[in-house]
Amino acid sequence: MFFPARALLTAAVVSAALVACTSSPAQDRTSTVWILGDATRVGGQATEVIGSPKISGTGANPALVFDGQRDGVFVPVVPIAGWPAFTIQIRFKPDGSGGEEQRFLHLEDEAKHRVLMETRVRDQQWSLDTFLFQDAAHKLTLLDRSKLHPTDRWYWVALVYDGSKMSHYIDGELELSGDVEFPPMLTGRTSIGVRQNRVSWFKGAIAEVRFTPAALPADRLTR
Repeated sequence: MFFPARALLTAAVVSAALVACTSSPAQDRTSTVWILGDATRVGGQATEVIGSPKISGTGANPALVFDGQRDGVFVPVVPIAGWPAFTIQIRFKPDGSGGEEQRFLHLEDEAKHRVLMETRVRDQQWSLDTFLFQDAAHKLTLLDRSKLHPTDRWYWVALVYDGSKMSHYIDGELELSGDVEFPPMLTGRTSIGVRQNRVSWFKGAIAEVRFTPAALPADRLTR
């Protein structure tokens, strides 16, 4: 059963110590974790809500459900601002009846630098599409439409940037990587469930988003 997101849990920011990509204790970092239990507050920030995302689940395991047509949440921060390397992890469940091209996470700063995490859905299967954009000469899309996964089940997806190489993972398994220049982001905002120009709506559920200021190796990713 779904209930209005405004009526239930307040989203929390949970800090969790995670080991970064080397064995040096000095490089341990703290992750910012957004638990999506209230569309009106995410990461301690008041949001702009479009449409009416619903809440699924109760207690410690909520998720926001997006209808793929008009539901989205805008958070007035870029959590990775200032980070030369980062990992973004998302627990989500894509719906098999959604559109072919869907943006479920979009970070953009005042310099128009962008991070996008997307799906390509067809015949009850989906592929992961990730994108970093600095300018026309410095951008990279990672997408292989032959790497298919069933819809309507939960996954952890991750975008990792180590300062020169971008990689993406599904349930801890590396799919694609490539080299790209991407500077630390400035201030800006984050959208969940839709691209920031309000196209390519996501249909499905998103439970959690994690931001870590380090390029985590595969064995440190959540799966």
